[in-house]
Amino acid sequence: MHLRGLSTRRRSWVATVAAGVVAAGLMSAPAADARPAPDPSLTTMSVKSPPGGANVRVLIFHGSAAAGEESPLVNAGIEAIERIGLSGPADQRFKVAATKDASVFTDETRLSRFNAIVFLTGGGDVLDPEQEAGLEAYMEAGGGFVGIHDAARAEPYSDWFTGLVGARPASGGPATVQRAVVEVGDRRHPATQELPVQWKRPDKWLNWVKNPSGQVHTVARVRESSYQPGAGANGWDHPVSWCRDYDGGRSFYTGMGGTVSSYDETDFRTHLRGALLWTTRLVQADCKATITGNYKAERLTRPNQPGGNDQIGEPHGLVTAPDGRVLYIGRGGADSSQPVITDWNNPDIGKGKGEIHVYDPKTKEVTLAGELTVFGNKGGGDELIKVEEGLLGIELDPRFEQNGWVYLHYTPHSQINRETRMAERRVSRFTLDLATNKLDLSSEKVLLKWPVQIHSCCHAGGGMAWDSQGNLYIATGDNNSSRFSDGYSGNNPEPNYKGVSFADARRTAGNTNNLNGKILRIHPEPDGTYTLPEGNLFTGEETDEGGGKTRGEIYVMGVRNPARIFVDRQTDILYAGWVGPDASAPSATWGPAKYDTFAVITKASNRGWPYCMGNNQPYRDRNLPDPTKPLGWYDCDHPKNESPNNDGLVNLPPVTGNNIWYSPQGGAPDFPRDANGVPSYKQEEATYRLPWLKGGGQAAMNGPVYRYDTVWADSDIKWPAYWDGKWFVGDFYDADQPRNAVITDPKTHGDGGLPVHSESLKKIVPVGNDGIKNLMDWKFGPDGALYVLDYGRGFFTSDAKSALWRVTYTGGGPTPVAGLLARGGGR
Repeated sequence: MHLRGLSTRRRSWVATVAAGVVAAGLMSAPAADARPAPDPSLTTMSVKSPPGGANVRVLIFHGSAAAGEESPLVNAGIEAIERIGLSGPADQRFKVAATKDASVFTDETRLSRFNAIVFLTGGGDVLDPEQEAGLEAYMEAGGGFVGIHDAARAEPYSDWFTGLVGARPASGGPATVQRAVVEVGDRRHPATQELPVQWKRPDKWLNWVKNPSGQVHTVARVRESSYQPGAGANGWDHPVSWCRDYDGGRSFYTGMGGTVSSYDETDFRTHLRGALLWTTRLVQADCKATITGNYKAERLTRPNQPGGNDQIGEPHGLVTAPDGRVLYIGRGGADSSQPVITDWNNPDIGKGKGEIHVYDPKTKEVTLAGELTVFGNKGGGDELIKVEEGLLGIELDPRFEQNGWVYLHYTPHSQINRETRMAERRVSRFTLDLATNKLDLSSEKVLLKWPVQIHSCCHAGGGMAWDSQGNLYIATGDNNSSRFSDGYSGNNPEPNYKGVSFADARRTAGNTNNLNGKILRIHPEPDGTYTLPEGNLFTGEETDEGGGKTRGEIYVMGVRNPARIFVDRQTDILYAGWVGPDASAPSATWGPAKYDTFAVITKASNRGWPYCMGNNQPYRDRNLPDPTKPLGWYDCDHPKNESPNNDGLVNLPPVTGNNIWYSPQGGAPDFPRDANGVPSYKQEEATYRLPWLKGGGQAAMNGPVYRYDTVWADSDIKWPAYWDGKWFVGDFYDADQPRNAVITDPKTHGDGGLPVHSESLKKIVPVGNDGIKNLMDWKFGPDGALYVLDYGRGFFTSDAKSALWRVTYTGGGPTPVAGLLARGGGR
């Protein structure tokens, strides 16, 4: 195309409307009197729909309101896009033309030839109203748009153009070139699927007046901790490239490309090439997956009838069946109108009902499948009054559709000893009548049972999950109080009830001969027994230290309250989260603040509690004779259990660091360490390595890894493939706490490597009093929808807000539709 300057009419209009500001071309944001969308009456253009054709063409527009010579960026960009058009498979190549003549936008014949338009402009008011109306007509006809870097400064008075590019640069951002890390979160879009997840590159980084996340589909973010973002920084969620279906067409924008050298980078050209393939209609892509308006959260259960739990118990866990039914459990807290017995002299102390409900999506009705009589209803109070025992976990047999077997993890009331205040925890198999959704309580087969102390509360654990080999993972809590160690390490050996310590987690979680504070792994057999798979942390037959000091069921030790676990059956990797103790701040005397934790567990391991937390941050020993006086720091590489309450090994497996930990102060706090590797634990010296996390009141609720290819093919509500392989981590609370989808690095995640990318789910899994405020469990169903339990607004009871929810995707499939692809799509 012939290269021409701005027309006389255009120059006159610019001078009249906004002489000084527009000529500078440096507007940071739309002006207060931004003009609305272009008036359709300004043009009578009829752009061919969709523009372009099988002979794919791309127009580069590089007109600028700024006076002076052509920017070197323009020449570099034009050359790079020309090279892109000549590269790759023959059926993905295209022709390129470039112009700075804005009159092209009022020439319907010329404009209709182009499949996509690239704005490689220095910004400013480069289109008059008629030309902008022509660009709008082009997009309405199904055109494609790619904006690069300063294109976000173009048309500063236009609300419509703001929507087209997605965001406007803020003033006061960094002016110099800086090397930074780009987190490439979309592993499916052609613009990003071939890029490294952590992409290190130099550029001029823009801050945004308004963060577009949720309104656009962000494919990449820049990590602000890797450079100096200057004034107007956007925080941990700092989008840098995004796309959306806009006004009938397709729009892609990247804030990168602010340097000449960018266009010589192979990865940056790959990024642009993918953007152009989608906007030109050469390939399909999903640019809807993270737009929050494309998700619908609906409550599935009604409030209970007065005085009963016909719809839901005190929510504590859910599982989805292959046919779409959802089974969920109530721990044991009764309706608030029912009596609570706390007197240990009363034989009915703590007696509650652990309910199993079934939601049938075909009838949209709930059935109360059965009730177990559990120890788990003592109401609230301090840790020597309340209790978190009860019905704690549910899982379905891998052949559930054939045998109806349901596994329940619970504390039967019939087995409590009121004199010693001990109880039995068990995992049992029951049979559900698949026709009536009724549980046969007489069918119980007890697979596994073990003792727990119930004098003090809490941290019962409860989650269960299967791997692809038919092994069942069982998460058991460390039922000890941290109250007697001021919320730091649960290592006070003195408090006991009738000889059983209730404040020393070295008796439980840190003990190789105790099943509490663990994640167990067994292989259930058809006759109701189990065998032990190879690869657990112990065999149970170790001869160390005299023998008889290990349990072969232990896969993971050193966890405090792993209420939610998940096994990705494509990889058989275990994902777990657990709640930490109660210290509100780190202590240079005792160790870290309370850390809630998430971990990717690729092999049998010791995760640290009560010796170490986070990334192997040790606690201080407080052994006898005076537990108020500190002794030495624990050695995370060579931990020793020297508690007088230990009946297992003294020499423990080394501690494996965890991937995610967070405190009231922030995500992944880390401290300078001395020559012995001991952190300073001075709060003012902390570095927060995961800025998207923060706690306070906190209770980690691990979620699933989404697998798109396991979803019903004909489901019209399934979450899109964008989420495939992402790990969902959340917290019971919904204020500053996490509700995020993260990507981990397979090379490092088994050794405690930090996640490399995260994005918030709080607008998709909605927070707030009328949303899913208190997240208790979440799992994907075979329909690809996310099922979520909201605990309700009270504690140790169910209430009107206790509910089963479903979050579905409503955005539709990738675009453009197959019939509108430029090649091979029927045109």
